Amino acid sequence: MAITTFFSFSFILVLSLFTLISAKCHPDDEQALLSFKSAITADPSAMLSSWKPATDCCIWAGISCQAPNNRVNSISLSGQPNSYLSGTISSSLSKLRFLDGIYLENTRNLSGPFPTVLFHLPNLRYVYIENNKLSGRLPTNIGNLTRLYALSLEGNRFSGKIPSSISKLTELSQLKLGGNHFTGTIPDGIRQLKNLTLLALDRNKLTGSIPDIFTSFSDLRVLRLSYNRFSGNIPASISGLAPLLAYLELGHNSLSRRIPDFLGKFRALDTLDLSWNRFSGTVPKTFGNLTKIFNLDLSHNQLIDPFPVMNVKGIESLDLSYNKFHLKQIPKWVSSSPIIYSLKLAKCGIQMKLDDWNPSETYFYDYIDLSENEINGSSVKLLNRTDYLVGFWGSGNRLKFNLESLKFPATLKTLDLSRNLVYGKVPKAVTGLNSFNVSHNKLCGALPATTFPASSFAGNSCLCGSPLAPCKA
Repeated sequence: MAITTFFSFSFILVLSLFTLISAKCHPDDEQALLSFKSAITADPSAMLSSWKPATDCCIWAGISCQAPNNRVNSISLSGQPNSYLSGTISSSLSKLRFLDGIYLENTRNLSGPFPTVLFHLPNLRYVYIENNKLSGRLPTNIGNLTRLYALSLEGNRFSGKIPSSISKLTELSQLKLGGNHFTGTIPDGIRQLKNLTLLALDRNKLTGSIPDIFTSFSDLRVLRLSYNRFSGNIPASISGLAPLLAYLELGHNSLSRRIPDFLGKFRALDTLDLSWNRFSGTVPKTFGNLTKIFNLDLSHNQLIDPFPVMNVKGIESLDLSYNKFHLKQIPKWVSSSPIIYSLKLAKCGIQMKLDDWNPSETYFYDYIDLSENEINGSSVKLLNRTDYLVGFWGSGNRLKFNLESLKFPATLKTLDLSRNLVYGKVPKAVTGLNSFNVSHNKLCGALPATTFPASSFAGNSCLCGSPLAPCKA
């Protein structure tokens, strides 16, 4: 009896496994996906080459199915630098009744209006249609997609106002509409999206003031509103985001007045971008409390001294350029950072001998901008310690050294030493650069063959050779 029961159980198990292995995707799903493929007019990297009739669509590239019924529950197609999809998003996807996620990211050339097929997918939770060419206005009834947890349409060409009905998407944890052409103001109803952890409306044409709506966003970690046309001040309700907010990006707007003291309470802040606005006055002393900040950009404002001492363990990127600071020295908390890769202190009133600057670590430096200061001495010691430098800007100083003593790492693409006292000859190594400017220095001799314009070498009295005047025999 026990043996019979064992063999019966074994037979059922084998039969179940055989059924599971042999099961293919549902015919409706296969037809829907093949119709989607037929609407694609160009697929140069054969992204959809595995999508063939009479094969199991559950094993097609970018497709996943859900057990036990093997219904398609996800489409995930991501373009690479040399791959893309052209065409439209077929309405046939409405047959994918179990689809909960559609991810068409960086496929670049998908066009057409907002895909209304999304309204006919009852189980849809996640929509990421990013970096394509969808255009037109968002439908006024977009608020009917009430089951969505994430909606990202960033990097398309949508225009018009953000519909007020978006306030009905109260289940959203992510709303990403950046990189489009949206106009008008931020809908006040967005305050209803209390579950948001990420709100990105950057790189649009939004206007007006930033609404004072952030009190309800207790879980928000990322707020991106940069590259718009916002004016006014930073609303007080943003202070309520202090416990968790890690990214606050408000750069490239027309925000004004003083930087509020409450930003110093954002102890979890990783990135703060207030660049290219009209902020004035001093930077709050409370910024000394931002011990976890890695990326700070206050450039292109009207900020004045004194700049507070920062108590950071290590900053990765800092840009204080083009304010009204008179720092005199590169701050010690900058020099001591073991992980900094980008330092931009153009026109910051720095008065020092560059040879005397001894940062604790130069290995990670990619970008250094010390333009328009009163720095003298030589940059050779600094630059020859950087193995991966991509760009150095030192124009408008009093740097004095032999250009031929400079090491040119293979990574270096931009070098601007214009309006200094640099002497010697222009070495052949500059041919590996993308951008080069040594105008108005003390250089001499024949130029190596390059593609740089004459303006890169102007103002050096005894340089010669193309693109300047020929050298005398």
